[in-house]
Amino acid sequence: MNSNGSLRLEFDRAQQRALVVGGIGLVACLIGALMNPRQFFQSYLVGYLLWLGIALGCVALVMLHHLVGGNWGFVIRRLLESGARTLPILVVLGIPFAIGLSPSHAWARPELLKWDAMSPFKRIYLGDTFFYLRTAIYFGAWIALAYVLNKWSFEQDQTDQPARVGIRLQALSAPGIIIYGLTVSYAAVDWVMSLEPGWFSTIYGMMFIVAQALTAMAFVIIVLMWLSDQMPISDVVSASHFHDLGTLLLAFVMLWGYLLLSQYLIIWSGNLQEEITWYMSRGNGGWAVIASLLVVFHFFVPFFLLLSRDVKRRMRVLAAVAAGLILMSWVDLFWIVKPSFKNAPPFHWMDVAAPVGVGGIWIAGFIWQLKGKPLLPLNDPEFAGGAGHGD
Repeated sequence: MNSNGSLRLEFDRAQQRALVVGGIGLVACLIGALMNPRQFFQSYLVGYLLWLGIALGCVALVMLHHLVGGNWGFVIRRLLESGARTLPILVVLGIPFAIGLSPSHAWARPELLKWDAMSPFKRIYLGDTFFYLRTAIYFGAWIALAYVLNKWSFEQDQTDQPARVGIRLQALSAPGIIIYGLTVSYAAVDWVMSLEPGWFSTIYGMMFIVAQALTAMAFVIIVLMWLSDQMPISDVVSASHFHDLGTLLLAFVMLWGYLLLSQYLIIWSGNLQEEITWYMSRGNGGWAVIASLLVVFHFFVPFFLLLSRDVKRRMRVLAAVAAGLILMSWVDLFWIVKPSFKNAPPFHWMDVAAPVGVGGIWIAGFIWQLKGKPLLPLNDPEFAGGAGHGD
């Protein structure tokens, strides 16, 4: 069997396994929804946001690379573009998410939101009509960006003037990054911060942006390790590529830690009752244990590991660190979202079934997109030296 046939078989096997795991997870969630719909929506929100964040992080990293260039993007550009093309799949997977999305829905415990005490602006802003309209705008913007970026990228492989297409991609990415940043920030406020509308943070949206970039980078590092012995990736990937990607991953870990510390210090120094309650509800009992785990395993452990040049150049070790960061990103979302539901149990089996179910289907969709296009952007003039990136 030739290398292309072997790669296709590898893709098919991985896709089938992901579909089976995802299907089992979603069936379990469906049964759970019939038994406890409120708990289902709570768990599904966390699981859905994790995988949506990876897809959106792929969009952001593609645009970042078109803006700044660099050999680090040569071996992961097609992986990022494939992740971006999964957004329509996430629209379908988001149907349960949309059903339970509005804060006026029963799953968000409207009796705890004190609508009468809220300002007229917040009541209008969080009302169903405007709420769903903004959600449609967010997804429309994200899918449009992903579509155009992919369309022009594949045109570059077929044209005799690739540099001109590269200029168009760069010109789109500049405003695209701004659009992405604004829409993700507002979506984070709408979907998560609005669960406790009496509390606010001015860097809340930036925290989600950095988390999405971090999880997307971690995910493509794992995929690149998986494909590293497959043609044509094996012909071009080197330890230096993994070193560059590990350095970027370290940068995102540091930025995530900086933003979390900044938010905590600002709220702690202000010591205002309407602000400190958010941390009080997440700093007692079992939630304090989870917060400690995040500090240790989402920052300190990966930070010190990624400082090592050897760790970043050993792809399997780096992929293990990346997998740990994705796991801790799910824990981070769980810690952020779950305490918003005051009387909810701290942990439920659907909290695992939901991310497994959504993740299995999403990964199957990612592989479907990945195997349908060339794995390397060989016609991009900026990547002329990519294959020769030193060991």
